[in-house]
Amino acid sequence: MSTPNRAEINRANAQHSTGPKTSEGKQRSSLNALRHGLTGQIVVMPTEDLQAYQSHLESFTDEYNPKGATEAHLVQALADTSWRLNRVASLETNLLTLGVASAGNPFSDSPQQVQDAMSIVAALESQSKALANLSMHSQRLSRQFERTVVQLRDLQKTRKAQEEHDLSDLLDITEMYESKGETYDPSEDGFVFSEDEIDDAIRARNRERLIEEAYEHRLESAA
Repeated sequence: MSTPNRAEINRANAQHSTGPKTSEGKQRSSLNALRHGLTGQIVVMPTEDLQAYQSHLESFTDEYNPKGATEAHLVQALADTSWRLNRVASLETNLLTLGVASAGNPFSDSPQQVQDAMSIVAALESQSKALANLSMHSQRLSRQFERTVVQLRDLQKTRKAQEEHDLSDLLDITEMYESKGETYDPSEDGFVFSEDEIDDAIRARNRERLIEEAYEHRLESAA
């Protein structure tokens, strides 16, 4: 009799799985959809939309185009901090709405504009402590966001400067080999640029040379 393979065993076991049975297990399972795949941490509240958060994160990734783990981590931190700042603004609105809805209205005989204004004032007074806490939280998040932006930009500036230097060296070596009729393999010297990046660098260098030649030609013509 043949031995069942692993795939058959897994399919058989899956038929007997009914998922979490306790209320605690079901709650943890429901939160799985709100977890970030990289960190496994809860990043959105149960009332928020994970897909909206993922689109939010993608917009930051598209803007900064991170390379390497450190840049990716900083972009993730920016997106998370911005998401939490947006949440603070929403919570402030909800607190004021709650205060307006729960407060009595001693100005019921006044014009509607007066009633609305007084309701907002009463809401601000009744929720002053919570609003102050949110304001402090918002300021802390704003400072954190600004520091992370500076850190990310400095890191990317240093990385791009190094890439430009390495690309220039690569092109110099390539031209030296070509002048000897030989082929150069950049990977032999540890260069890890893609063919597209190398081609773009070659075109940029050729453009610079053409511009310099045109400028020198104009000077000679004017002399």
